[in-house]
Amino acid sequence: MHRHRDLCERAVDPLEIAAGLEAHGVTDRTAARFRHRDVFSLAEEMYARVPRGGDTAAPETTVPEAARPRADWLLLALLPGALTAATLTGLHLTHGRTRLLVAVAGLLAVALGVRAALTRGPLSGARRTPAPSRPSGSRTWTCWLLAYAALGDALLRAAVHGGPDGLPDGTPDGPWPLATAPTLALTLSCVPAALAAHLLAEGARRRLTASRGLTEFAAAVRPLLWSAFALYLGCLTALLAVCAALLGEPAGYAQALTLGALLLLARFLHIHGFTHAPAVVLTAAAAAEAGATATVFAGRLPGCGLLAVPVEALVDTWGPGSVPALVCGAGALTLLVHASRTLTRASAHVRTGAPK
Repeated sequence: MHRHRDLCERAVDPLEIAAGLEAHGVTDRTAARFRHRDVFSLAEEMYARVPRGGDTAAPETTVPEAARPRADWLLLALLPGALTAATLTGLHLTHGRTRLLVAVAGLLAVALGVRAALTRGPLSGARRTPAPSRPSGSRTWTCWLLAYAALGDALLRAAVHGGPDGLPDGTPDGPWPLATAPTLALTLSCVPAALAAHLLAEGARRRLTASRGLTEFAAAVRPLLWSAFALYLGCLTALLAVCAALLGEPAGYAQALTLGALLLLARFLHIHGFTHAPAVVLTAAAAAEAGATATVFAGRLPGCGLLAVPVEALVDTWGPGSVPALVCGAGALTLLVHASRTLTRASAHVRTGAPK
């Protein structure tokens, strides 16, 4: 109690003390040394014995009502997809230098839209990140990976065949074609991603109130995490199919689904305060994609042909989309294992900041 007195004095209920103890490494085995069956029971006694303005009675545990998604959150989540659709419309209606200007303006607008969606609402870390905190760079790498999804496969295919012969002009049939269907589907998927994040956060809070032990809480939250993840992937698959049908282009399921899974898991972890692992994995994925393309160009130098052999063999066998699919798939699997361990802790779902 002396060691964790500040935690006990700030807590509004025993559940916050239990989550704080867990964050400090206290387990049910540790609680047994103090003659308690689990950490929750130990937290209840600590809450009752530390005075807070004369009121030492522990409140009755009630299950909170689930908060509904706010309209401004949904509008911010819809912004990247709407800006992408507007940019693609402008590219189809313009030609020459005007099309280039539309492409540049649209790229900046979509990047700002993605940034807005990731800094406010359910996809932001406002509830968990204490101020001030050092930026992790996740938003920058998210935009970079989305840019590669739009242009990277075409650049890699052109590089393998001796190109590219020109700059991208924003059309799917140019010398450096734009993958419009996957790009539009991924930006539109910010809406189901925000809903999945909201459902995970609120569902975990309700289970935190109803659970009587850390093991029980973890067992209840793990299927919730997987369900939110599967819900997003199902929505993204439907969006890819619809966008591909409307635009008459390949959907690119493998690379788009693995990228969407990677970005969603990174946001899940970032939202709940675990920023280091997502930043490392996103940085590694971006570096791997850039490195794969760079080796193809480096293979054109005298005596460096062997550098391009692995990537060229991969592209010739499974196509240029296999590179981001393998890279993002490995990153998503890594973050899924990490999230299954960290996001099932009670300490990951105690709000440390006011929601925005």
